[in-house]
Amino acid sequence: MPKSRGIEIEIIEADLNQRRDCDAVLERVDQYARDPMGNGKPLPNDVQASLIEGLRAHSTTLVWLARRSGFPIGLAICFVGFSTFAAKPILNLHDLFVREEMRGHGVGPMLLDAIANKTRAIGGCKVTLEVQRGNHRARKVYAASGFRGAIYEEEAGDVLFLTRPV
Repeated sequence: MPKSRGIEIEIIEADLNQRRDCDAVLERVDQYARDPMGNGKPLPNDVQASLIEGLRAHSTTLVWLARRSGFPIGLAICFVGFSTFAAKPILNLHDLFVREEMRGHGVGPMLLDAIANKTRAIGGCKVTLEVQRGNHRARKVYAASGFRGAIYEEEAGDVLFLTRPV
């Protein structure tokens, strides 16, 4: 088992057909939702009731769990996309969360490395993510792991991530 800053951490791909992994995913996503960098409030009951089934039904879902002594301390949820310019898969990191008491122990970078390894394994060309501008801690972790703002054409500037609620 790899050690990160003297602490043994296990990174596994979650099996959403295993109750233990499903429980861990629900608990960590709810913790993330409660975090100020999430929504700052718990997941609504209807979301908790449908999240695992929704992740299972979405054919490109990939989930990793970080464990210390078998206890889930972090997670990453990704979805496979496709780059039309490279004609290769991409992984979009939708959620990355590490329990507050485990932050600063290298858990986030270990999860990011697992995602990068999977991207390479499926012949992918990149990992994408969104992060709040004010989430300085996460931005520092991402930068240290090689993430940067995408610029495809210098004159056009960097890429913006926009949403349109429907």
